[in-house]
Amino acid sequence: MTPERANRVADFIRSELADIVQNQMRDPRVSLLSITDTRVSRDLGVADVYVTSLNAREARQRTELLAVLNGAAGFLRSALAGRHTMRTTPRLRFHYDELIEGGPRLEALIDRAVQADGEGDVDPGSPHATGSGIGT
Repeated sequence: MTPERANRVADFIRSELADIVQNQMRDPRVSLLSITDTRVSRDLGVADVYVTSLNAREARQRTELLAVLNGAAGFLRSALAGRHTMRTTPRLRFHYDELIEGGPRLEALIDRAVQADGEGDVDPGSPHATGSGIGT
């Protein structure tokens, strides 16, 4: 299978699962859920679904959220199967997307490092701004 087809299938699964979770799941633990990414294996046998939730701030809550989603994977797969014409529906595996949570923290660290270097006073759009700050 081509990478373009795998990407189309992954995008389809992501958008349809978001709709199914929002409209058909009644478990309050999956409220405020975002599906951030979906990756499909080459043979379309497995789909790794990456999620985040505003309700899952602590590790315990994240573990519980993943347990609920992986427990409902059969229901979600059946609901997904009714929405496409592919020969098979991939088995769903859910993972918590830690990258989304770490983004603001990483951005704050970068801002602090720039301020510590004294480069925080230069406007990035000015002709005096350097590209990477390396070697200046």
